[in-house]
Amino acid sequence: MAPASEMTHVDKRKAQAAYSALDVDASAATHATRVSGGHDEDHSNVGSRLKTLVFGGLDGILTSFAIVSSCAGSEMDARVVLLLGACNILADALAMGVGEYLSTKSSDEYARRERAREDWEMRNHPEGEIDEMIEIYVQRGMSKADATTVISTMSKYHDFFVDVMMVEELGLQVPEPDSNVEAAKDGFLMFLAFVCFGSMPLLGYVISPRLLGERAMSPHDLFLAARRRSRWGRSARPSRIPPASCSPRRSAAREVVFLE
Repeated sequence: MAPASEMTHVDKRKAQAAYSALDVDASAATHATRVSGGHDEDHSNVGSRLKTLVFGGLDGILTSFAIVSSCAGSEMDARVVLLLGACNILADALAMGVGEYLSTKSSDEYARRERAREDWEMRNHPEGEIDEMIEIYVQRGMSKADATTVISTMSKYHDFFVDVMMVEELGLQVPEPDSNVEAAKDGFLMFLAFVCFGSMPLLGYVISPRLLGERAMSPHDLFLAARRRSRWGRSARPSRIPPASCSPRRSAAREVVFLE
C-alpha cells in the first residue's frame, strides 16, 4: 500500500461511477479518500486517443469504400480490386499515421517555445504579466480585489504560474517531457485505426459473394435493375387529363406527347 504522503488524488473510476448513478453520498466518500498517483494520470490522453481513433477509422472506411465501389462498378477483375484496395489502405494509413505524429510533434514544439517566452517575460517583467493575468480574471467575472489576491498568490510559484499563463493567455497545454513518445503513439494508433476500419469494405467485397451465393448481384446487374426500375416508374406514371379550357389543337398535341 502506498504511503499516506503519496495518496494525492481522487479515484477517477469511483468518481465516474458515483456521477453515473447520481449518488451524492458515494461522490462525497470518493472525494474524502485519496489514492496514489498524479491528479492528471490517465486523464489527459483519453480524449486525444478517442479523437484519433474516430478520425482514422472514419477516414479509412470512407476512403476504402470509395476505392472498392468505384473499381467494382467499373467491372474490374476481383484481384485488381483487392490489390488497389489494399495498396490504398496501406498508403493512406501510413500517410495519416506519419501526419498525425508530425502534427502533434510540431504542436508540442510550438507550445514549448511559447512557454520559454512566457518564462522569460515572467523573469524579466513580472509586473506586466501579473497585471495581464489580473485583467483576464476580471474580464471573466472576478472583482479586481479578488483577482489581485488570486494572481498575487499564484505568482509566488514561478513554474506553476507560467503554466497557468500558458492556459489562460494562450490556450495551450504544456507538453509533458515524454510528449514525443505520446506523439508516436498517436501516429501508430491512427495507422492502426485506418487499416482496421478501412479493411472492412474490402472484406465485405470478398465475403459478401460467398455468403449470398447465387443471390449476389454484380454491379452491372444492379445498374440494369435500377435502370429498369426507372423506366417502369416513368411508364406507370399517370397522365394528366388536359383541362377543358384548352383548345382542341393544344389538347391533341398533349395527347400525342402522352402517347409517346
